[in-house]
Amino acid sequence: MDLLEGVGESSSPPRSFGGYSHDIRTDVYNRLVETGHDEAVSNPDFREQLEAHFNRLPPSYGLDVNVDRAEDVLVHRNLLDLARDPDKRPVYHIRLLENISTRTDGEDQEIVSTHTSPELSSHTTNGGVVASNKRTRDLATEFEPCSKLEDLNLDVIKNSKETKEKFVTDSFSQRHENSSVPVHEIIFSAVDKPKLLSQLSALLSDIGLNIREAHVFSTTDGYSLDVFVVDGWPLEETDGLYAAMEKAVARSEGSWSHSSNSHSAVAKALAAEGKSGDWEIDRRSLKIGEKIASGSCGDLYHGVYLGEDVAVKVLKSGQLNDALEDEFTQEVAILRQVHHKNVVRFIGACTKCPHLCIVTEYMTGGSLYDYLHKNRNVLELSQLLKFSIDVCKGMEYLHGNNIIHRDLKTANLLMDTHNVVKVADFGVARFLIQGGVMTAETGTYRWMAPEVINHQPYDQKADVFSFSIVLWELVTAKVPYDTMTPLQAALGVRQGLRPELPKHGHPKLLDLMQRCWEAIPSSRPAFNEIRVELENLLLEVENNLEANGA
Repeated sequence: MDLLEGVGESSSPPRSFGGYSHDIRTDVYNRLVETGHDEAVSNPDFREQLEAHFNRLPPSYGLDVNVDRAEDVLVHRNLLDLARDPDKRPVYHIRLLENISTRTDGEDQEIVSTHTSPELSSHTTNGGVVASNKRTRDLATEFEPCSKLEDLNLDVIKNSKETKEKFVTDSFSQRHENSSVPVHEIIFSAVDKPKLLSQLSALLSDIGLNIREAHVFSTTDGYSLDVFVVDGWPLEETDGLYAAMEKAVARSEGSWSHSSNSHSAVAKALAAEGKSGDWEIDRRSLKIGEKIASGSCGDLYHGVYLGEDVAVKVLKSGQLNDALEDEFTQEVAILRQVHHKNVVRFIGACTKCPHLCIVTEYMTGGSLYDYLHKNRNVLELSQLLKFSIDVCKGMEYLHGNNIIHRDLKTANLLMDTHNVVKVADFGVARFLIQGGVMTAETGTYRWMAPEVINHQPYDQKADVFSFSIVLWELVTAKVPYDTMTPLQAALGVRQGLRPELPKHGHPKLLDLMQRCWEAIPSSRPAFNEIRVELENLLLEVENNLEANGA
């Protein structure tokens, strides 16, 4: 659970509503009337219903509407309406967008596009698939699914960094060897919830689709409207893609309906692992103070328990569902078994629904993320190495106990009063069973290993990759891929993009960094090896300082 806004993946733009330009609504309405759209002409309440649709969505949605295809707004509205039925979620709509590359000679590529604009039918097929019974090709309309939307196609990202320019050029050349690439638009609507963007991108990846663009909106009443432009489906026709999508939805894990059917399952699962008398929190003895941070599914508070300062992570009862309850159960199960000076200390938990909470020691120094970015601290090399060694010790202990963290980042690394760094937040951590594999995409995009992004089997070496990004952060005091959105960064990493090496970094640190973010997991060192290298470098640095009389 991300408790720091702006640090992790965001499944939607900030929820700031109002401030729409009245012109866009009027233009859409007039366009539909002019083209003789049945509902616009015959329904006296249509204008009011159109206003209500825009009011549900953030201002950025209005800025992104293409008036020339005003009927798209009705597609979006109908999808959101259909998503109210739990049995149909997720609702999705697929149509062809055809891109034709006319120049692939290494010069600037010219893209000529055609666009099919199907109208939304009044019926659905199995699984809530929104069907299309009319397809008319508009050869005069240039491909522009939603103007001004953030482009996630790395082929066209402009960046002044030489390394990124080379990456973009190579990527473009590789992906446009063929003269014609079918491109489809897939629109989803479901209940808005944490990690929805990850779930949807995993769904598309399962079918073998590549995300070129992603445009994500949240409504005021808790639903999502997610528009993806993808390639990878070899045919123009969409019937087969609908069938593949239906199968992928059936295979996908997690609840699409935001249910909270079995709150008692948490207590039962934890009770099955042993008696809880020594760690079950008595809420009457827990005093909750000021809020430290807030996330989509829970809040973090400074509290006092039996006279000790504590941190209290409280899950929001209104956000509970089966997936979050399982996450809570896993976190408590792991915290109960870890005891190390570089891992945040578990004090107890309340497993009585709906008041689920986890209590840990209070880390007065805050997170490394805040220390670096909010306080703008530039670390001396010796301090940087001490922080890094602390992280390695904590991770070496976890891996030695077959625990994979899966969300290692500076926001989850906390400091005590003596600036000792401890690994925290085990919400998505899991025990790694001998011989087992993990394929679920989890974590935070900017720190996520390529094998995790690609939904390939992975192990503890995924944590090593995340550590390489943490190490880069400590050296540079910058947010990784700060010119990109989280999803842009993920798409880049899967194609070989890495942060630019800092010019002022110690050569041994830079070498270690590069080995830790190798694309092949087995080529990355283990944390015990990393710790030894860092300790030797720290000793070398301290000896040099002593020799120079510092």
